[in-house]
Amino acid sequence: MCLPREDVDFDLDYGERMNNEIHEGGCACGAFRFRASGKPRRVSLCHCMTCRRVHGSAFGAYAIFARGDVEMSGRLETWRSSEDGRRHFCPVCGSVAYMEYASHPEVDLPLGAFDQTGIFEPAYELWCTHREPWLPAGVRTEYPEDRPK
Repeated sequence: MCLPREDVDFDLDYGERMNNEIHEGGCACGAFRFRASGKPRRVSLCHCMTCRRVHGSAFGAYAIFARGDVEMSGRLETWRSSEDGRRHFCPVCGSVAYMEYASHPEVDLPLGAFDQTGIFEPAYELWCTHREPWLPAGVRTEYPEDRPK
């Protein structure tokens, strides 16, 4: 006989469960850690040249959370990548920790830094003018440069 688990509220739908979840992650060496509460405001891929270079990859993939929904621990270094952009990284292993814009109350956490895989799927892509031609097009909403505000 199967009995319901006491630690799960089966009356909650997926969205409500996601709002209550804690998503943890950090850098490659473990010196920096984060805890993000709830679900991200949005999830994206960015093909801009800065993201490509910072990640050493064809794009950066981010879950964007409200700044107040993310707790962080550990020492980081910061690089000012634009007038408003700040990129934070671990000084021990060099991993991208997060990025933010000084004028926005948000934190962009790299998808690859989360402890779990497959928890967030990007809804759109930015700076598609720099997307590698071998990547598939038309999979999600695409913006040639930044998304409209």
